[in-house]
Amino acid sequence: MNISFILESIQKNKDIPAVITDEKTYLFADIYKEYLNAKQILTDNNIKSGSIVSVIADFNPKSIALIVALIEMDCILVPISATIKSIDSYIRISESAFVIDLSGGQIQITKTAKKPEHKMLLDLIQSKNPGLILFSSGTTGEPKAALHNLSTLLEKFKKPGKVMRTITFLLFDHIGGFNTLIHTVANGGTIVLIKSRDSDDVCRAIEKHKVELLPTSPTFLNLLLLNKMSEKYDLSSLKIISYGTEPMPQSTLELLHKAIPTARLKQTYGLSELGIMSTKSESDDSLWVKIGGDGVEIKIIDDILFVRTKSAMIGYLNAPSPFDSEGWFNTKDKVEQKDRYLKVLGRITDIINVGGEKVYPSDVESVLIKYEGVKDIRIFGESNPLVGKIVAAQVQVAAQNNNRDFVKGLRKFAVENLEKFKVPVKIILTENSLFSDRLKKKR
Repeated sequence: MNISFILESIQKNKDIPAVITDEKTYLFADIYKEYLNAKQILTDNNIKSGSIVSVIADFNPKSIALIVALIEMDCILVPISATIKSIDSYIRISESAFVIDLSGGQIQITKTAKKPEHKMLLDLIQSKNPGLILFSSGTTGEPKAALHNLSTLLEKFKKPGKVMRTITFLLFDHIGGFNTLIHTVANGGTIVLIKSRDSDDVCRAIEKHKVELLPTSPTFLNLLLLNKMSEKYDLSSLKIISYGTEPMPQSTLELLHKAIPTARLKQTYGLSELGIMSTKSESDDSLWVKIGGDGVEIKIIDDILFVRTKSAMIGYLNAPSPFDSEGWFNTKDKVEQKDRYLKVLGRITDIINVGGEKVYPSDVESVLIKYEGVKDIRIFGESNPLVGKIVAAQVQVAAQNNNRDFVKGLRKFAVENLEKFKVPVKIILTENSLFSDRLKKKR
């Protein structure tokens, strides 16, 4: 693929920091050297155009350069985070011919005996376009493998964008993480790497390296508020905090706006199947957002959001096509509509039907998170023979609050602040975290 817009940015900005770690700053000139080295390694290992290549890594200069080289050579890239436990199944489903492991710091290349057999893979290889395979992060069943034509997905990055110093919070194999990487490199921005996604490590890096953009999840932002990170660290360099991947509680958004008033709060919207779409929030403390952009169409049917976009995937490698005959994708996101703005309420699979009344978990979580002593909360439905479902709550607390008195107090607070059908019938206390390694709430 002709990626001159990326290579020209790398060469034009050769004296500008491209990647910053706690130990070292790498200039774009360093990334270009790594890119040339990656091209030579690919050639030496007979990795050619059309090869399906799994890359096990996190963000670092070598992985960034390798991705650029693979795209240029029209390979099909399968990014896999080093935290993934089912790597073998990812390699099997993607029919990867090569596995490049950077997780140990050095490049290790393994050749498998696999040859592409799936028709969509064969068609993409025949078209001589690069590809991208992203896996869903569901907690049950086999993850779905979304195959993209990278020539289509990368088209939007040819237009100049904002140059910012950005933290790589979203993982290497997440559509948001991939979007952050390409946008930053194509525009001569700077990527700041973090030791971990612990709130202290993230905020320490923001303060030390004057980070301007933090792309993250509502779950992490709630942790940031809970631990009073804005009082512990200087976060005034932040110009934008973008959040997505799951519904944002209104209470968290309002508290965040007060805690870091210098940062613009921007809601994002994207799916592995569709890419990241352009959004515009009504205001910093509002959950109402416009979704669209070039080549994106939306429609609402029975309060469910449907999207048709040029950047959509070709299809799933291991599941039926989710597109209808006209190319519309059912996001399964329940929304409210106000003029041209939408409010995403959550996935229809997460909505709890209590005797005909619909309960949105984020609505209940937004209220109960305010109760003194609640560190985090997860609302979910449990089957009930009388009303279909009941509302249940799993609540993270400190050890001193893990007792019946706390449950009584929380239940009283719920009764006073929620409609009757939204009050949790079952409350489970835990001292363990309620989020996954991707800093998303476990649903």
